Amino acid sequence: MNSSSTRSVDAVLSVSGVVAELVETERGIAALQARQLVLLGRAGAIAAEQTAGIPLALQREREFPLRSIAAELGAAIRRSDRGMQNRIHQATTLLDRFPAAVAALAAGRIDVGHLRVIEEAGTPLVDPDVRGLFEQAALQVAERETAGRAKPIILMLAHRLDPAPATERHVTAATTRRVWVRDVEDGMAELVALLPAHLAHGIRDRLTRYARQLHDEAAADAAGGDGAGADGAVAVVPVDSRTMDQRRADVFADLLLTGHATAADSDATVCETDAIIAHIQVTVPAATLTGGDAPATFHGHGPLDPAAARHYASVATSWDRLFHDPATGTLLGTDTYRPTAEQRRFLRGRDEHCRFPGCRAAAYICDIDHTIDHAHGGPTHLCNLAHLCKRHHTLKHHTAWTVTQHPDGTLEWTSPTGQHYLDIPHRTLEFTATATATAGADSGAPPPF
Repeated sequence: MNSSSTRSVDAVLSVSGVVAELVETERGIAALQARQLVLLGRAGAIAAEQTAGIPLALQREREFPLRSIAAELGAAIRRSDRGMQNRIHQATTLLDRFPAAVAALAAGRIDVGHLRVIEEAGTPLVDPDVRGLFEQAALQVAERETAGRAKPIILMLAHRLDPAPATERHVTAATTRRVWVRDVEDGMAELVALLPAHLAHGIRDRLTRYARQLHDEAAADAAGGDGAGADGAVAVVPVDSRTMDQRRADVFADLLLTGHATAADSDATVCETDAIIAHIQVTVPAATLTGGDAPATFHGHGPLDPAAARHYASVATSWDRLFHDPATGTLLGTDTYRPTAEQRRFLRGRDEHCRFPGCRAAAYICDIDHTIDHAHGGPTHLCNLAHLCKRHHTLKHHTAWTVTQHPDGTLEWTSPTGQHYLDIPHRTLEFTATATATAGADSGAPPPF
């Protein structure tokens, strides 16, 4: 073995060691965070026991046991006593309502981000049995996905198990919509809007499209080069060095203040055919289209109330019909005829986002990649195609990462150090978790079934 090969093997061994130790460290951190919750819960229990000995008529005095314990804990670890009181309350709630999730955190199967997602989605479920079914199903997802990619699936699980109609929940939530400003340092401020999710995501998508258009126009102007005018003067084209976030922020301010994406456009009306339209991706059950109450799925967020889903379906310029396997939830096909278009529509419905583990880049900005390269004989078949964003498309082709596609659309990624990571299609993972929750509900058995 030559020296370069030896160095390559040593590098792989070194990376493998880092990966293994990091995984173990993350498990240790998760276990400590779970232990922290247990200790805070114990502090809450001690406070509750002391409070129980104080007559109900002495309401003010009944506040002091918890306040005193929170103050001592805060002083010991240099935190505010009010903040410690809130943490004790949150820990008590988590331990009482989501014990299985806390146990999963202690075992290192999930991290605290997953726990927060489960808490947020499951808190509205007031029935303990329903909440237990939800928790077990949510853990199936959380143990396989990042917190970001798990969140929309877990939210959908909660909506499906919540006995309150989805439309009623949405109407109630929509009453909280508002806009507020929070001042920060150096003369800056945050303008925040709480809106229905499909509107908020649509607004951001439209801002992004405007920002990209401005970037492309600036690049085209710069490519035209500096030229001499009629008087012989050299025209200098300014370089737009703004980041995408900065462009989005500038477009946001210009649209709200002037009604146009740039100051130059304020003096003229934008032709309707040139207007930039926001794009969102929604999957609607057939029964919902005909008046059912099952929530639709808004990609990147979670559930969308049935009334809004029907409205968007009625005004959409086009939409695709998807067929799922009733036993597994796997997407089987669409009703389009032309092979190339059908494959693209099928993959867009199956993948929804980039299929590299943890990536949430929307399918419409991704490339459709041949799992086995076409140049190496890979067929242009559904079982050999998947969406990858440019970042992970280039990672696949220019590094030692490899990928294999299973018949159900699951991608098995192998890292340069030989570790294996599964990326399960969103629909299949959601279906499996929902089936678990439904089976538990039908059996009447308490979790874990």
